[in-house]
Amino acid sequence: MEKMKMETPNLTDQNIEKIAELFPNCITEGKDENGQLKKLINFDMLKQMLSDSVTEGKEVYEFTWPGKKEAIIEANSPIRKTLRPCKEESKSWDTTENLYIEGDNLEVLKLLQESYLGKVKMIYIDPPYNTGNDFIYRDTFESSKSEFEEMNNVRSDDGVQLIRNLETNGRFHSNWCSMIYPRLHLSRNLLTEDGVIFISIDDNEQENLRKICDEVFGEHNFVAQLIWERAYAPKNDAKHVSNSHDYILMYAKNLDVFKIGRLPRTEEANARYSNPDNDPRGPWKSSDLSVKTYSAASDYPITLPSGRVVEPPAGRCWRLSKNKFLERLQDNRIWFGVNGDSVPSMKRFLSELKFDGMAPTSIMFYKDVGHSQEGAKEVSALLGGGYFDGPKPVRLLKRLLTLANLKEDSIVLDFFSGSASIAQAVMEVNYESDKHIQYVLVQIPEPIDPKSKAYEAGYRTICDIGIDRIKKAENKIYKEDTLFESKAPGFRVFKVDSSNMNDVYYAPDDYNQGFLDHLESNIKEDRTSLDLLFGCLLDWGLPLSLPYTSEEIDGFTVHNYNDGDLIACFDENISDSVIKEIAKRKPLRAVFRDSSFQDSPSKINVSEIFKVLSVDENNKPVTQVKVI
Repeated sequence: MEKMKMETPNLTDQNIEKIAELFPNCITEGKDENGQLKKLINFDMLKQMLSDSVTEGKEVYEFTWPGKKEAIIEANSPIRKTLRPCKEESKSWDTTENLYIEGDNLEVLKLLQESYLGKVKMIYIDPPYNTGNDFIYRDTFESSKSEFEEMNNVRSDDGVQLIRNLETNGRFHSNWCSMIYPRLHLSRNLLTEDGVIFISIDDNEQENLRKICDEVFGEHNFVAQLIWERAYAPKNDAKHVSNSHDYILMYAKNLDVFKIGRLPRTEEANARYSNPDNDPRGPWKSSDLSVKTYSAASDYPITLPSGRVVEPPAGRCWRLSKNKFLERLQDNRIWFGVNGDSVPSMKRFLSELKFDGMAPTSIMFYKDVGHSQEGAKEVSALLGGGYFDGPKPVRLLKRLLTLANLKEDSIVLDFFSGSASIAQAVMEVNYESDKHIQYVLVQIPEPIDPKSKAYEAGYRTICDIGIDRIKKAENKIYKEDTLFESKAPGFRVFKVDSSNMNDVYYAPDDYNQGFLDHLESNIKEDRTSLDLLFGCLLDWGLPLSLPYTSEEIDGFTVHNYNDGDLIACFDENISDSVIKEIAKRKPLRAVFRDSSFQDSPSKINVSEIFKVLSVDENNKPVTQVKVI
C-alpha cells in the first residue's frame, strides 16, 4: 500500500512536470541530497528549444530586489506542517463550512495548496503597509545594510560606491517585497478561473505591489486600482498634504473569464431617464448623435420637424449612416426636442440597457462605503472597546464582495484577516441575500501588548479579537431570526503545528523501514485521531469544511468523511472484519495506520479485501488505499 506524503506539494517538481509535458527532451535525471534519483531540467536544451525567445544578459525589463530569488524558492519549497482542529474553540463545528486558521499565512497557504486549488472565488487581504511599526512577517529574507549593498554591487571592496546609489532604507522595501511575493504567488493557485483578488495598500508600497502583482497575476489581468476615500476629514496638522485615501489593487485570475459584479441602480441614476414624449417603451435619455471619427457616408443634412436643416458640427459626422438614421426615425428613436427644432439626438431606453445594474467606478467615496473611523466604531460597538487599529468598514468589504460577482456557494479567503471584518461582511451579505458564501480566514497569533486595553479585556492575541468579533457579529446579525440555531454559520478553528508524523516517517526509502519503526513510532504521541484525519484530508486534497461522522465498529473507531469521500481508522491491530466492513461501503479513499499491520503480507491482504469488496459494476476498484 502507498504511504501518504504528509508534506505540502513541491511546486518546483510540479513545474518540472509541466515542462516535461511540453518538452520531454529537456528532462534529464540526477540525484537529490539523499542520493535519490529525480527529474531535472537540461536548461541548455530548453534554451535551444526557445532560442528565439531567450534573453541573455541584463538588458531586460524586470522588477527585482535583494532576496527575490530566495522568495521564489521559498514559495515553491514544501514544508512538513499540518493544521490541527480545535473543536473547543470553534462554533457549530459539525455544521459550519467556514474556517478560521491560526498560523503564519505563508505556511497556511502551502498547506491549502491541494485542498483549495482553484476553489476560491475571491481573495481580500489587508497586508502590513510597511510604515515602520507594523511589519511582523519577516520570514528569512531580512538583510543587513552590508548584505544589501553586497547583493546590489553598490560598493567595491574598498568601499567606493558603484553603479547605483540606492537609498539606505531600500533594504526594508526589499524585505516587504520578499514577504508579500511568495504569499501572492501561492494565493493565485487557489483562485478559481473566474476568481479575483483585492489588496489594500497605501503609498508606501503601492508602486512595488503593483509591479509584483503584474508579475504574479499578469499585467493583462489587471482590473483596476481602486481609490478608497478612507479619511472622514482632512488633517490640518499634516506636514505637506493631508492624505485622505488608500488604494485597493484588483487583479483577475483570468480577465477573459472574470465578469465584474455591477452595482444596484440608484434613484439618482434612474432620475437621468424621463419620458417627455410618453413613449410606450418607458423612460429614456438622449445621447449625442454626432461622433469625432469622420466618415463621409455619415456626413449628410437632416431636416428637422420644424423645417430647419442641420448638418454635423465641423470636423464631426453623424453616428449613423443615412439608412440607419431613417430606420431609427421610423422607430421613434430620434429626438428633436419638445418643439421639434433641436439638433437630433438618440433615445436610449432604461429598459434596454445592456447590463443590469451600474458599472462601478474606480473611486469609492466614504458616503457610499464608509471610512476608517466607521470601521473602528464597528469593532468598538461589538467588543466594547477600540482594540484594533485601522479595521476596514464592513460597507467597503461588502462593496468588494459585490464586485467579485460571487456565486451561491463561493469561497472568500482573507489571509491577513486581523479583526475579521471580512467574516462580518460575508455574514451580512448571506443574511441579506439568502446566499451561502463561505469564508476562510487566516491570521498569525500576534501577541497583544500587555499594556493595552485589549490585554486588560482578556485578549492575548489578535486571533482572540478576531474570533470574538465573529461570534458577536454573528449574534448581532442573526439575533432576530427564529431559526438562529440552524442558520447561524459558525466556524471551524484550526492551528498550524508541526507534522503529525515523527522524523522517522520521512526516512529515505533505502533505509530499513522495519528497523526504524521499532525505534520510534511513525506518529507523534500527542496527536489525536482527529488530528490524523484532517492531516490526511490536506494530503489528499480534500476541503476541510465538509461533514463527517465517527462510529464504533467491533470496538474500533472509524471516521467517515463526507459520506465516503474518505474513511479512516487509526487504531492499532485493526481486524479483518472492520476492514471488510469499510471496503463494503466502497469509499473513494481509505487510510489506516501503517503500524496496525504486522508485516507486508498483512498489507497485501488488506489490498486484496478492497479489490474484492470495493468494486464498481464493471468490477473495477473503487477505493484508493493508503497508510500513514
